Amino acid sequence: MAQAIESEKQYIDALFKLTLRPAAAPDVFSLLTSLTPAQRQDFVDLADSNHVVVRAFEVINRVAGNRGLPDLQAWAVGVLAAERARIAHALSHLQRVCDALEAAGCHAAVMKTLDHWPDLGNDLDLVSTGDRRTLLRVLTRDFHAHIEARSWGDRLASKWNFALPGLRESIEAHIGRLGQMGEHMALAKRFIQRRVRVNVGGSQFLAPAPEERVFAATLQRMYRHFYFRVCDILNAASLVESRALDFTELRRAAIEAGIWPGVAGFLKIVSGYVEQYRGRPLQLPPDVLHDATVGAEKVYPRARFLRLPLMPYGAGLYLRQWVQTLFQGNVPAALRLSLLPPLASAAAVAYKITGSDKGVW
Repeated sequence: MAQAIESEKQYIDALFKLTLRPAAAPDVFSLLTSLTPAQRQDFVDLADSNHVVVRAFEVINRVAGNRGLPDLQAWAVGVLAAERARIAHALSHLQRVCDALEAAGCHAAVMKTLDHWPDLGNDLDLVSTGDRRTLLRVLTRDFHAHIEARSWGDRLASKWNFALPGLRESIEAHIGRLGQMGEHMALAKRFIQRRVRVNVGGSQFLAPAPEERVFAATLQRMYRHFYFRVCDILNAASLVESRALDFTELRRAAIEAGIWPGVAGFLKIVSGYVEQYRGRPLQLPPDVLHDATVGAEKVYPRARFLRLPLMPYGAGLYLRQWVQTLFQGNVPAALRLSLLPPLASAAAVAYKITGSDKGVW
């Protein structure tokens, strides 16, 4: 077990070096050339879990070719071919679904999924402010989708998962609400009102604006899962370095939504990993660094990802959000947030008894 954990740490470190600082890629080739076939598959699986298969293996392919390592290059070429075929297949389905929803008057944005490009996640996420019955009808009638079982948390969050015939990835739709408890109705509307058109793989999609991309990542990482994938660091670093973010608008809207400490902490953690692997942090405004309640030094690799301790950091963010929501007079959202502790407790009990919290969380 200890050896497996140590290997996982090495693999995560290798993925960061390959993607965040490709110039350091030769440093990991002694590790890559020593992998057995089973270990190679473990490495691919970890890259897949962290949504960096294409970004990591493009570098492996290039460096292996330059170094005259045909076996390693052939491995990379095979992995890339399979992953690119999966992505192309998923995007073709996603575009047809988005076009059908738009034609039916269900305005939607592809959330999180396209942020990984040239990679793609294992779920295709949508946020929509359209009519729920219309959206369900389009997915089930036009695409013969099967509605997957919904947990208590899914119902509170107004989240639906669909399995489409011939599509490996599930489509996850957030309808009219965002947040773990569905507390963010105004934020969901903002995602649609400010959506922008993007070209991905030759297809046109409507996606959240840069500020909303940060909000989506923050809600997922700092307020729900409390872990980061390698892709989260890469995606956010690229977004900051593109200078597309309006930090004034980001702060204003995050304060209004009660999640500014989480947004600031998210960006500070990202900057910390950038500094670790590139030797210099991201250029973030002083108020981001000042208002962040946690940094990368508190995050640690375990069980495939980079873990943020729930206590005190996750719990502290939840408490701040609840107080801010109540202070703003948003009683319905505050009541929803008050359900989080008992729901989390029920999920913990279910996991202890059954080994799964799927029916709850």
